[in-house]
Amino acid sequence: VAARGCGAVWRRARQRGAVGPGPGPSAFPRGHRAVACNARGGALSAGKSGVAPWIPVVGLEIHAQISSNSKLFSGSQVQFAAPPNSLVSFFDASLPGTLPVLNRRCVEAAVMTGLALNCSINKKSLFDRKHYFYADLPAGYQITQQRVPIAVNGSLSYSLCIDNKMNQMVTKTVRIKQIQLEQDSGKSLHDDTRSQTLVDLNRAGVGLMEVVMEPDMCCGEEAAAAVRELQLILQTLGSSQAVMAEGQLRVDANVSVHHPGEPYGVRTEVKNINSIRFLAKAVDYEIQRQIEELENGGTILNETRAFDSKLGCTVPMRDKEGKQDYRFMPEPNLPPLILYDAKSLPANMNHQQVINIDWIHERLPDLPSVKREKLVEQYGILPEHSFTLLNEDGLAEFFESVVKQTQMKPKKVIGWILNDLLSYLKQHSLTVKESPVSSFLLADLLNLLEKKEISSTAAKQVLAELWKGEGKTPLEIVKEQKLELLQDQKELEEICQAVIDGQENEVIMTVLG
Repeated sequence: VAARGCGAVWRRARQRGAVGPGPGPSAFPRGHRAVACNARGGALSAGKSGVAPWIPVVGLEIHAQISSNSKLFSGSQVQFAAPPNSLVSFFDASLPGTLPVLNRRCVEAAVMTGLALNCSINKKSLFDRKHYFYADLPAGYQITQQRVPIAVNGSLSYSLCIDNKMNQMVTKTVRIKQIQLEQDSGKSLHDDTRSQTLVDLNRAGVGLMEVVMEPDMCCGEEAAAAVRELQLILQTLGSSQAVMAEGQLRVDANVSVHHPGEPYGVRTEVKNINSIRFLAKAVDYEIQRQIEELENGGTILNETRAFDSKLGCTVPMRDKEGKQDYRFMPEPNLPPLILYDAKSLPANMNHQQVINIDWIHERLPDLPSVKREKLVEQYGILPEHSFTLLNEDGLAEFFESVVKQTQMKPKKVIGWILNDLLSYLKQHSLTVKESPVSSFLLADLLNLLEKKEISSTAAKQVLAELWKGEGKTPLEIVKEQKLELLQDQKELEEICQAVIDGQENEVIMTVLG
């Protein structure tokens, strides 16, 4: 039913011309196309002829797992893919009489993230209970920060291409409403063969930062770019590893559409998207689904939906809960969280027993935007190249290491990194850290090329041999395959003469002809 529904929406939308041009036919399965996203800003023209255009509105709620050795309120270890229910304390299992103890590392990570996202840090924040009943939530409630979160009123700047051209980029900003600390739930594992559900509580109680973005985006491309920038910031800070494949960064997308001058439409929430590529597809599909529904006289339900990556569409999950359904109440077992800055820190206070906002701020590393500026300024590379270097984990460090070890100019080095090395990595589905060609070997090869000991064609041959990982150096490969360029004119003349002497008849015929 879901597959037929998805196909029908898109077939009618294409016939009507409601689906705008996207990045290409491969963006969606079975001919689906992405929403036309005007990178310069403005409304999306995606309606029937003569009807006012639709304006899509997209807001995001992002759950980032905090990089910490233990959980938010217990001493249980945090480890991915541990044996089921092997990392569960009495508190995690919600046994009677157990009490929460706040993890200092999680608070520091949230403060660090808030500062990096230009937020105001609340010196006094509160914890609340959010009630809902799932098998993988033993207490029947989640400890979160609904009333007064740890950070508010921030912003995130991100960049995206205009018409998919890397040399034409525009920077946009999305407002950050708040960042709150909260517990993760356990995990339900559904065994369809035996018609049963198993519960793994290893993840129950793991510390999360929920980053709530205002509805300032209008398409999947913008949502994906904002989340990718946030992911890079979290990884740079070390506040979260943000590996989406391991569930360390999960996105809920709130989507609605309306005509210009009208109030926002009814929104739907697409839950637990665990891939940036799927996020873009889910948002764009949901926008087009809502437009199709409204133009055919239907209504949009305030519901929670899931994105089916195989079918390429969203499917209903349940009605959307309201605040009254969660029955929020103050958490009675946790006092207010008090933070200090340099001015408010009492003179006789033990610094190890408090969290100093200014101390954390002074130790913030360079953020991705600053790193890009430094790469462009220091090495003279194009701005779009700096984005590629930072988007691939470890590639910027690899590039800088090669530059330090070679005599070749950085502008030439970047071409070998992006056009040759990166294509090899993508072709073999390898990360930079898994590359069989180290920065030392690539620098050695580029030095041979820069000294004109080999040609560019020969250098590519050597790189292909290095990729085999047989432990040979570039110079050894050059000598084995006799790829050196001859610099001695006398030796070159002797080779030419030997060729002529061995082909006398051909030479005579050529001269006579």
